[in-house]
Amino acid sequence: MEVKQKLLILYASQTGNALDAAERIAREAERRGCPVILLSIDCFNAGSLPHEDYVIFVVSTTGQGDTPDSMKAIWKFLLQRNLSQRWLEGVHYAVFGLGDSGYQKYNFVAKKLDKRLLDLGAVPIVERGLGDDQHPSGYEGALDPWMSSLWNTMSKMNPKFFPNGVDFFIPNAGLIDLPKVEITYHDVDKVHSLFATDSDLKCIEMQIERARSMHPGKFSRDKNGPDCFLRMVENRSLTRAGCEKSVLHIEFEVLSSAIEYEVGDIVEVLPSQNPIAVDAFIRLCNLNPESLITVHPREMENHLPGANTNDPKIPIKLKTYVDLTMDVASASPRRYFFEVMSFFATAEHEKEKLQYFASPEGRDDLYQYNQRERRTVLEVLEDFPSVQMPFEWLVQLVPPLKKRAYSISSSPLAHPNQVHLTINVTPWTTPLKRKRTGLCSKWLAGLDPQQGVIVPAWFIKGSLPAPPPSLPLILIGPGTGCAPFHGFVEERAIQSRSVSTAPVLFFFGCWNEDNDFLYRDFWLYHSQNGGVLSEEKGGGFYVAFSRDQPQKVYVQHKMRENSRRIWNLLCEGASIYVAGSSTKMPSDVFSCFEEIVSKENGVPRESAARWLRALERAGRYHVEAWS
Repeated sequence: MEVKQKLLILYASQTGNALDAAERIAREAERRGCPVILLSIDCFNAGSLPHEDYVIFVVSTTGQGDTPDSMKAIWKFLLQRNLSQRWLEGVHYAVFGLGDSGYQKYNFVAKKLDKRLLDLGAVPIVERGLGDDQHPSGYEGALDPWMSSLWNTMSKMNPKFFPNGVDFFIPNAGLIDLPKVEITYHDVDKVHSLFATDSDLKCIEMQIERARSMHPGKFSRDKNGPDCFLRMVENRSLTRAGCEKSVLHIEFEVLSSAIEYEVGDIVEVLPSQNPIAVDAFIRLCNLNPESLITVHPREMENHLPGANTNDPKIPIKLKTYVDLTMDVASASPRRYFFEVMSFFATAEHEKEKLQYFASPEGRDDLYQYNQRERRTVLEVLEDFPSVQMPFEWLVQLVPPLKKRAYSISSSPLAHPNQVHLTINVTPWTTPLKRKRTGLCSKWLAGLDPQQGVIVPAWFIKGSLPAPPPSLPLILIGPGTGCAPFHGFVEERAIQSRSVSTAPVLFFFGCWNEDNDFLYRDFWLYHSQNGGVLSEEKGGGFYVAFSRDQPQKVYVQHKMRENSRRIWNLLCEGASIYVAGSSTKMPSDVFSCFEEIVSKENGVPRESAARWLRALERAGRYHVEAWS
């Protein structure tokens, strides 16, 4: 009997989107009768790539054109100079990328992977697909037509993939009955607690580690247990009461262990969910919050097991598991969530609506209902009350509770054993006039330092390396983008007491001088009387108030006004640091630098752009942007 050819799908995911897209491609292939092997790219031996006939790559772009952590090893392997131009001869491939066109290096990883595979002799099945977060339907706006083209081309190249044709579908019922996880329920009387009371930091740490290590949404090299715990000591507003914006300065002291961080680093915080929402979710799904459970990956033919199912797992309360791993009242569910819901809907009108939402025809209406409204899992379940999904499916499909990343706005030299954050808690309004606020920001904003609430935290490197005191700096940080530079200036002020420090130019922007001039006194203090931002020290502080006059004024306007000073500092070897919103600001600032270099150096814009790209490659142009 002939063995059916399997389609290999490799994904590189940082936040889970590429995994979602890869699983969707795998489901669509299986429904057409094509067996698949689905692997995280770091579980695949790169040396065996020439032996594969057909490979699909699904890769995300992180930060400013960076590869996901899980892809770094294979990318390094593919860049080896000893690989010949015929190394991948006979290999057919397709690349689908996930990115955000608000960033300068949109889908950079997918583009460079596609080019490298081509350089090594592989043959593209179809043109690479580029999913865009800015598209009205998110990355699926590009994924649907790309998949259609992929199946049609593969069928022509090798009809054995789809023996009954690409339009033939295996009935869904056969593909919907096995979730990827299994839940084991434990007898309360037989489980001996290995931990102390909930007030014990070690107990809390172990609970977080147990819950998050069991969750199927965990990603490669993710450290499940926190690096330390923080306790809030200050929570004050940086904006005027009653204005449209709300930005807070929050200070934490480190409780559990000594931590080391540098200016420019990032702290990740695990938010606490609203207990009322968690209770409502558990009640709506008819779950017992006191059940003791363990979660295991189900052995599946087309997946490499994510963990050893024989590993002993210590049971955890169902409510604790939901609270620490499943985002029930903040994140919007994916399209597959609606598809699976349709199988468990008992009311016919609900089933029909859910099937429509899950279909290609209903994609745009689903986007309006779900993503645009930022509808939560809890709200969706409330809208379809006849649905009773098994807990295994909920564990698999409810978006994982993600850590939230914040730029650190303090210097460890100025504030030993403390971490300061600058947090925007401004709510936004959906098209149907619902007020939304970020889960973590809202939680932190509502904390009283007197309560002594414990905050789990992880420390990671960001895109802004700590500069030595001898390095001249040009900083651009409008809005809360000023946060890391608050730490930079604090640190350089302390360094200046003992060593000679290089000049710093800082360009800040906000709406109004009276409403949201964040850290006003701090910047003005350091820009006067020989401070590190003062003109006497070769520096400068320039602020753009965009809404204090009829014509909008942004940081780019202030940069143009000081183009000679910027160019002189660049000629002295200055590094550029840009931080803030990812929408248009980074590309507008880059364009402004192009203009300045072109004007002051007397060269064409194209030459100025190449010069700036060389600055990037030399590690002298850094961007940290967030959406």
